[in-house]
Amino acid sequence: MPKAKTHKGTAKRFRLTRRGKLMRHRANCNHILTKKSADRKRRLRNSTSVPVKGDVKKIKRMLNK
Repeated sequence: MPKAKTHKGTAKRFRLTRRGKLMRHRANCNHILTKKSADRKRRLRNSTSVPVKGDVKKIKRMLNK
């Protein structure tokens, strides 16, 4: 059986922590930033975990982890 390939689009968007938790960046922090408050932009800067268990399973399969 051939080696499973990593889905590169997924690899660019998610990363695994050492404990196996999936981390993602928050949306809405790329453009049209002048109308967003500094508090909102600061909050969007931080990454967060993927909350839905079914999504985690799919993403890990795409990352071959």
